[in-house]
Amino acid sequence: MADAENYAQWLDAAAAHDERSGAERWKHIERSRRYDYASIRRRLDAIQVMRRANDNHGLLFTLNEGIHGNLGGMGSFSLYQRAKLGTKQLVVDYVNEVTSALEHLSKPRVKGVSFEEKLDFFHRAQLCFGQSALMFSGSGTFLFFHVGVLKALWEQDLVPDVISGSSGGALIAGVAGSRPKEAMGEIFEPDFLHFEDDIKAIIKNLAPGKKRNMRKNDLVRIIERIIPDVTFAEAYEISGLKINISVAPHERYQKSRLLNAITSPNVMLREAVLASCCIPGVFPPVSLAAKNVKNERVPYLPSRKWVDGSISDDVPMKRLSRLYAVNHFIVSQTNPLALPFLSAEKNAGVVSTLSRTALRTMSDWGLVATDLVQKKLSDESYLRRWMSGYASLVSQTYTGDINILPTQRFLSPTKILAALSIDEVFEMINEGERATWPAIERIRIQTQISRKLNRIVDDLEFSNRRHRIKKKSDSKAKLVPLKKAQ
Repeated sequence: MADAENYAQWLDAAAAHDERSGAERWKHIERSRRYDYASIRRRLDAIQVMRRANDNHGLLFTLNEGIHGNLGGMGSFSLYQRAKLGTKQLVVDYVNEVTSALEHLSKPRVKGVSFEEKLDFFHRAQLCFGQSALMFSGSGTFLFFHVGVLKALWEQDLVPDVISGSSGGALIAGVAGSRPKEAMGEIFEPDFLHFEDDIKAIIKNLAPGKKRNMRKNDLVRIIERIIPDVTFAEAYEISGLKINISVAPHERYQKSRLLNAITSPNVMLREAVLASCCIPGVFPPVSLAAKNVKNERVPYLPSRKWVDGSISDDVPMKRLSRLYAVNHFIVSQTNPLALPFLSAEKNAGVVSTLSRTALRTMSDWGLVATDLVQKKLSDESYLRRWMSGYASLVSQTYTGDINILPTQRFLSPTKILAALSIDEVFEMINEGERATWPAIERIRIQTQISRKLNRIVDDLEFSNRRHRIKKKSDSKAKLVPLKKAQ
């Protein structure tokens, strides 16, 4: 597995490992304390019987009663600890059967179920089951790790429809969400990714005594080169991906924003990414731009300026939950301030538990001290502003359901803007890919039903729109002879 050069090789090695370790045999033994195997088996049998008997109403009712992602604890991390590849075969069989049942009910001429009933069921099922989101954390030049994660998921057709990014992660989210899915492969080409000269120029321009002009620096040139000049709504039309960019306010008393095609459809994507990349103390804050009703570029909230999104909302899980019914989070985490205290899973051992406890204790005491000191400072105090930023950083959540982390947990914040050679870039991309491979089958299993529901709902909505247009057209055609007769 360590010597694998691609996912196919890793997959073969992982399967061989499971065979030799006994994990393959473990997968086929249903009984386990790790999940409620009895409930899953009962539901699986019931769905199979109804589908084979063509009992469509019974199938609809049964699926209505329990279509959610963690039935019987089948989404638990403990089910994915024993084997290198996948989990209990019962879980896989259940997911496959539900997917087949959904496909069966979505057929145009399924007996006993009207189109209206079908549309209503699938809308509710999609909402109840929820969606997955891919989240890219703040990162600086460690963003190339995110590129590797994206590459590994894209090659397996597992990139979720909802993607968020902050700081360096915003750059990757913006790139992915502004081109057609089939063209995403160009992102991983050497010419596209080589920013070494640009980053060296940025560092040179940030030297003491240099005047910093964000509209002319090399960070802007990078963004303009790799992200088209489109709004969030236009980006969605191009890619079909629901991208979300976190930005933090520069002024006090303002709230952070999550920019996307729902909350800010007319905001320009480039400016949003630029704002999210503006590390305080390194780059000055920037304004956002948008298109008005005449399709002209205008300032967006001209009195407001914005900075690095990771300061206030590195992984904006609550906001994505409200906007898209996301309840399953895949986090690519490279934030150098949080990494030392994180593990890939919440229950991954004593050291992980102690690290999390230490982080929580430090955060709580830090927040108390910050609150006490801030009360003694003036509103315009630089120290007060710094403390507000600290409070925002330590009070965040940095992990999700599936976490993909670099092997090296201590990433020096001083290297966050270091210029990387092309070899270092691809080494970091490779590390992102390799870190993703062990999670691929878990992601595939846990997102299979939601991916099927999304596709079916899109198809049904398209059919519904076509039916309405045709019905409206037929109605107009019937009215023409009546007019002439009168």
